[in-house]
Amino acid sequence: MKTLIIIPTYNEAANITDVIRRIQETNLNLDILIIDDNSPDGTGNIVDKFVNDRIHIIHNEKKSGLGPAYLQGFRWGFDRGYETFIEMDADGSHQPEELVRIIKTSNAADLVIGTRWMDGGKVVNWPFHRRLLSRFGTIYARKALGVQYRDLTSGYRALNRKLIEIILETSIETKGYGFQIEIVRVALNHRLEITEVPITFVERVAGASKMSKRIVIEAFAMTTAWGFRRMVFRR
Repeated sequence: MKTLIIIPTYNEAANITDVIRRIQETNLNLDILIIDDNSPDGTGNIVDKFVNDRIHIIHNEKKSGLGPAYLQGFRWGFDRGYETFIEMDADGSHQPEELVRIIKTSNAADLVIGTRWMDGGKVVNWPFHRRLLSRFGTIYARKALGVQYRDLTSGYRALNRKLIEIILETSIETKGYGFQIEIVRVALNHRLEITEVPITFVERVAGASKMSKRIVIEAFAMTTAWGFRRMVFRR
């Protein structure tokens, strides 16, 4: 099956070369699409040097956010007939060496979530406050959505074409990391198959995190709204 890795970038000049190299070294039959939000540090210019028939880039004129970047990549890949779509961060936190397991698992599921908080998963060099925020975010989202998945905010995942088509026909409400929770919600609403696989998440060694108070507030507010809608619907 045609597989596309989608990697949104913003100021990842220090990391993107190594990420691309490690993906290539897996020798998997897949393509890479970088979506760069006009990075001031020249990330897009670095990727331009790698562009060929397997590595592609979209240069955006401004920073639009994680959600819109992925939706842009989903549309690009869907129109070109890809059947498996991989989400991956550009900062080196997601290990390309784990792609084999994620892609293999995607053969039997509509959505595969790479999970830090399960047996076999772990987090390396993450400060305590980031661990706390991630764990709290997932626990809160689990309660709001009424599900048992253990890493709803994970950004390392695989989606099949069926789910992508549904997403592209859905009015997505989030732009930041809440986007990952919303995608799970969309899959649940359409009774699609979701599974989890353990991953090792490694804190970036270069560049700055894109996490901000605005992103956290958006995710918390939208998750609360979804939880309220769920309660009303059940009643």
